[in-house]
Amino acid sequence: MSSEHMQIGEVAARTELSLRTIRHYEETGLVIPSARSQGGFRLYTEADVARLMVIRRMKPLGFTLDEMRELLDATDRLDAGDVSVGEREELLGRVRGFGEAAQQRVADLRTQLARAEEFAATLHERLTQAAVSAETR
Repeated sequence: MSSEHMQIGEVAARTELSLRTIRHYEETGLVIPSARSQGGFRLYTEADVARLMVIRRMKPLGFTLDEMRELLDATDRLDAGDVSVGEREELLGRVRGFGEAAQQRVADLRTQLARAEEFAATLHERLTQAAVSAETR
């Protein structure tokens, strides 16, 4: 086994994804191990880890598996470099669209987080008032 290849356990530790999740992404075609060992173990490269990190970052923003596949396909084709000028512009437009969608989803999450923090602060304040009220009785 080459030192540039990693087994799934190391990839799981580096990406903070479970073995089951990595296998699921393999089954859905989002990431394919670059090689297999003689014993049949999945072997991954740094490029595979980078791909899994893209997926990991998209998931909490609510992107679907199909959207993840679409973005990865666009970036794969751009990275291959053998696309026409028109196709390159179309692919860059797709990637830009995902970037804009990600920024909007981050803004929406910040709003949700602010509301959740306000709610938690309100509950904390109420409990503090109840404790003070109980002490003065």
